Amino acid sequence: MAIQKLLPLQFFQLVLFLLLLDLANSQVLQVGVQVGLGITTSQGLQLGFYGQTCPNAEKTIHDMVQQFIDKDPTLAAPLLRMHFHDCFVRGCDGSVLLNSTNTNQAEKDAVPNQTLRGFNVIDTIKSAIEKDCPGVVSCADILALVARDSVAMVGGPSWVVRTGRKDGRISSASEASAQLPSPFASINQLKQNFAAKGLSVKDLVVLSGGHTIGIGHCFVIANRLYNFSGRGDTDPSLDPAYAAQLKTKCKPGDTTTVVDMDPGSPKLFDDDYYTVVARRRGLFQSDAALLNDIQTRAYVTLQAATNGVTFARDFGASMVKLGNVGVLTGSQGEIRKQCALVN
Repeated sequence: MAIQKLLPLQFFQLVLFLLLLDLANSQVLQVGVQVGLGITTSQGLQLGFYGQTCPNAEKTIHDMVQQFIDKDPTLAAPLLRMHFHDCFVRGCDGSVLLNSTNTNQAEKDAVPNQTLRGFNVIDTIKSAIEKDCPGVVSCADILALVARDSVAMVGGPSWVVRTGRKDGRISSASEASAQLPSPFASINQLKQNFAAKGLSVKDLVVLSGGHTIGIGHCFVIANRLYNFSGRGDTDPSLDPAYAAQLKTKCKPGDTTTVVDMDPGSPKLFDDDYYTVVARRRGLFQSDAALLNDIQTRAYVTLQAATNGVTFARDFGASMVKLGNVGVLTGSQGEIRKQCALVN
């Protein structure tokens, strides 16, 4: 969508709407101020938490992430997704990293998490950190820092990650299935999912922009292509030309093929996602749903029309909020010796 397609009055109304939305999200602005000043959050996180106890931790994590991303840039998307999925279930406590046991099915084995990858990255980094500083740096903090660094390394924004999270001891597949936003969700369902975590409508549309990197599996969009309403039809909200293109890649019953969420630049974190959604080419129903709400549609339209004028800044601010969800600090939780196992 070119900016020329918006009349001056329409464009002014969009900008004004987004400015008002920013004011409504003053909590985000306050977070930004706290980041800049290095103030400890109400959750107990702080800048440089490991400055005395493990001073090389953040550099070690950064350097090791760089090695992984240099070898495989496609890892950035699943590492970002892993942090998101962690924070949406029991808060950002590393519970998504825990293995199932004979008596408990953990989050990573819930259906929405069975396509996650990159656990080896976290485990390798944790092992290196443990050699330098045994029992000091939490898996939850490592995951938060890895998500930030991997996004920045594929062209995305960076943001300040305050640390001091502890690791949780509980991980439940049923909780993950119930609480993670679904790719089939309506806009109302998505708004409820995000509100339950203290995240705003703006956070919803901004964090959806993370779909500018990564892939989706054909089996997730199969009904959207071939049986949307149970009558062998295609989702009418999907651009017909794009639907036809997807059908050449995703055949009925295909359980293995993947397609890019942001065709043309799936390995580059840019603002193209909003242009894709504005053209009705969002891969998932949850992407298309952003056009069904006045606030989210306005944000999509503005970013598509202005080459993502505020997206990088907004994404960093929303990731700070996400990283604060339900954290364990102080005497809560533990510092796991291995990220897949409780102590």
